[in-house]
Amino acid sequence: MSFVSSIKSNPKLKKLVHWMLIPPGQSRPRLWVRLILNRFFHERGKGSVVRRNARMDLFPFNKFALGAKSIVEDFAVINNGVGDVFIGEGSGVGISTVIIGPVKIGNFSMTAQHVVISGLNHGYQDVSIPPRHQKVTTKQITIDDNVWIGANCVVTAGVTIGKHSVIGAGSVVTRDIPPYSVAVGNPAKVIKQYNFTTQTWEKA
Repeated sequence: MSFVSSIKSNPKLKKLVHWMLIPPGQSRPRLWVRLILNRFFHERGKGSVVRRNARMDLFPFNKFALGAKSIVEDFAVINNGVGDVFIGEGSGVGISTVIIGPVKIGNFSMTAQHVVISGLNHGYQDVSIPPRHQKVTTKQITIDDNVWIGANCVVTAGVTIGKHSVIGAGSVVTRDIPPYSVAVGNPAKVIKQYNFTTQTWEKA
């Protein structure tokens, strides 16, 4: 049995370790976790940049990787507390963007400002318990290479956005977007796709 498995299988030990990592009632790791512990668990590619005012709510029990020459801008929030977060090479996380795992972003993709990409949902089914205290569910979000997501978009849990697609500003993506597409609206719908035969973007 691994060290992590032994902790998870012992409720008292798990509670103690959780308290050591996370202040009660919060979703942000303790300062010593952010400054010391995470250095041994997460990957940062050469030339990658995390701006000073970005909030990196990262935990050692899930994975995080930031590819070479990628950038996380000021006031962005990245949280891997409920799922791994992977960001490829040459990608950009825009100002005030929020990413909650499980999320995988490919190479040379970018978000504009105030984008929310969340693989997390709170339960709400039991009306005797506030949603805040119900179990969470997660579904993997995958954003392929060369994707551009416009300002104020929301990408919901379980969605895949295909390669070289564009999501128009203010859109809410609730279903998969095929590669080489332009999608807009709430819920987002494909309005253009690239035709490799004619080498033009055509109305869908």
